[in-house]
Amino acid sequence: MTESMNTIRVVIPLTIRKRNGRPKILPPDEVTVRDGRSQDAHVLRAIARAWNWRRQLETGTASTIQDIAAAEKVSDRFVSRMMRLAYLSPEVLEYLVIRRMPPALSLNDLVAVADRPWAEQLQSAFSP
Repeated sequence: MTESMNTIRVVIPLTIRKRNGRPKILPPDEVTVRDGRSQDAHVLRAIARAWNWRRQLETGTASTIQDIAAAEKVSDRFVSRMMRLAYLSPEVLEYLVIRRMPPALSLNDLVAVADRPWAEQLQSAFSP
């Protein structure tokens, strides 16, 4: 007898355009940036790396976190800590990636928010 896994798939419609020779992630046209502020590129890059690493482990491209760390030339502790961003709630991801709202926390504190239940993450990430 096999167990069925409950899977939640998060689809974020984004457009990638090159600006000054570098890729830039753009939100959908119907979403506007709040107060003219834009998201910190480090946060977006960290979320993208976390999802890429998670995907590598799920597909078997990488067997362990140590394999990813060796390929990226970073410590396995760093990979393990930053991979938590791949487990942020869909609501928090929407605010960060689509609405481009900067979190009220540093990147390291945002990593800690990912350990909380999804119901608590939105308030923790965006409350001053």
